[in-house]
Amino acid sequence: MSRSTLYRLWKFLRNAITAVCGFAIVIALLPAKARSQLGLDPCCAIMQVGLNTISGLLRNAVAKPLGSIQQSQQQSANFEQQVVFPLTAISQARNMALQFEGTFVQMRQLFQVPVASATLPVPQMLEQSLLSRNPGMVPQITSNYSALYGTVMPPADAPVAVRNLVDMTDAEAQAAMKKALEIDALADLELQAAEQMNQQLQSAAPGTATILESETAAWLVRANAYTQSAMAELVRVRSIELANQSDQFKFSASHTLNLHNAGSQVLQQGVQ
Repeated sequence: MSRSTLYRLWKFLRNAITAVCGFAIVIALLPAKARSQLGLDPCCAIMQVGLNTISGLLRNAVAKPLGSIQQSQQQSANFEQQVVFPLTAISQARNMALQFEGTFVQMRQLFQVPVASATLPVPQMLEQSLLSRNPGMVPQITSNYSALYGTVMPPADAPVAVRNLVDMTDAEAQAAMKKALEIDALADLELQAAEQMNQQLQSAAPGTATILESETAAWLVRANAYTQSAMAELVRVRSIELANQSDQFKFSASHTLNLHNAGSQVLQQGVQ
């Protein structure tokens, strides 16, 4: 039964009670002679009739619909507790969240295991930058890389083709190192977000599961995007390696041709 129907029943009942009470008050205010003409004590009889009428209205017009509403509400509550949000399934999900929390802690500990292996000062500087997991260290990678591997040779020390090859190789190597540092920092943020979501799941109400599921899906999309970015960097590194190999073949062929021409000229001069 809707709320409007209950309101109409209550309004009808209120009007009936008001009418009976008003009629009783009118009878009570009549003179004794007038009341005696109606019977020995008509006020009490009228009150009794009015109360019986109200009681009948309560039983028929109010009690039955309210009982039906209460039964429907109880059935709905049972359905939610047994089918939609069963207590056993909720407890299992929260226990699983507790287990995941321990797994996340172990993952963070594994991520923090030191793997630095350089022993000399200059390599140690570059290694510390690469393993810092701090994006703020990205600008230092260039200087540390140059200190370890050197810079592009001067024009007088190598042909232009060789200098271009070295410059491109150094650039891509530094870019891959910087990208790896950024991805490490993103991985830390993803672990923190996963731990926070897992903590929320341990105490979340059943109705909020959909919200948490949406947040998890959004983070999953971000994680896939970071993975694609890492794959793209690996493709770039491999492309540079292939390009360098091709350029070395071209440079070797050009150097061989120049050497052949130079030898031919020397032979011609010797014949003359």
